[in-house]
Amino acid sequence: MTDAVLPLLSQPLTTPPYDFTMTEVQIRKGEPVDRALKRLKTRLEMDGILEEVRRLRAYETPKERYRRKARAAAKRGKIRFRFSMPKSAEAAEAPASEA
Repeated sequence: MTDAVLPLLSQPLTTPPYDFTMTEVQIRKGEPVDRALKRLKTRLEMDGILEEVRRLRAYETPKERYRRKARAAAKRGKIRFRFSMPKSAEAAEAPASEA
């Protein structure tokens, strides 16, 4: 039971070259299986595999795909904008508040 491995494909089958690397979680000695499953699920979530499986579960129309990609781009843009404030603007604000 200690050498059991819980595998799942870590790369989609749709992208060539078909790389069959698997995400693995080694069950440690005396570790409950449900804890190992939780570690596996966390790792799969971080890799984006579960999101892809949910997305590929049903057909996605071109309009849905466009909307999904637009939402993702907007989210990335919002994060970039938040962290892209130039240092000169921050320095210009600091003396004004002190005076």
